[in-house]
Amino acid sequence: MRLIACTEEAHSGAILNEAIVTSTALYDYKPRTPENMVAWFATKRANGFPVIGAEDESGKLLGFASYGAFPAYKYTVEHSVYVDSGHRGAGLGRTLMEAIIAEAIARDVHVMVGAIDAANAGSIGLHERLGFEHSGTVRQAGFKFGRWLDVAFYQRILSTPLNPVDG
Repeated sequence: MRLIACTEEAHSGAILNEAIVTSTALYDYKPRTPENMVAWFATKRANGFPVIGAEDESGKLLGFASYGAFPAYKYTVEHSVYVDSGHRGAGLGRTLMEAIIAEAIARDVHVMVGAIDAANAGSIGLHERLGFEHSGTVRQAGFKFGRWLDVAFYQRILSTPLNPVDG
């Protein structure tokens, strides 16, 4: 397994779409189109946000992690990590999370926030093992698969930036 920078040309969104249609990892209802993914990658590029993937020896994408702006907060980002269903539980999520945390530190992020379906014990456990703390739950924030879903927020405060500035 190797870590790579994902691109829309090579990584169409299959893992993300599988998570949309089979899980509550995202509260989206419909899979994202190739056009949606082009726009998603363009936004990441325009804002300097990384998309770190993990590939197997044959070049198959096994999972990816990224982050984006947390609205109106200069030093805070909301991150996400998705792993192909056939590769979950083998440490790949941790590897991707460690890579995205390192990237956040290198880019002077101060707080990372994960919005996690409150019933997703695996993701919550991973975040807690990586030093994230529960910072609140919004009850019935989403509706998917015929039921109301709670979203739990987990945050990790980083030591960066060393010299924060206003504006």
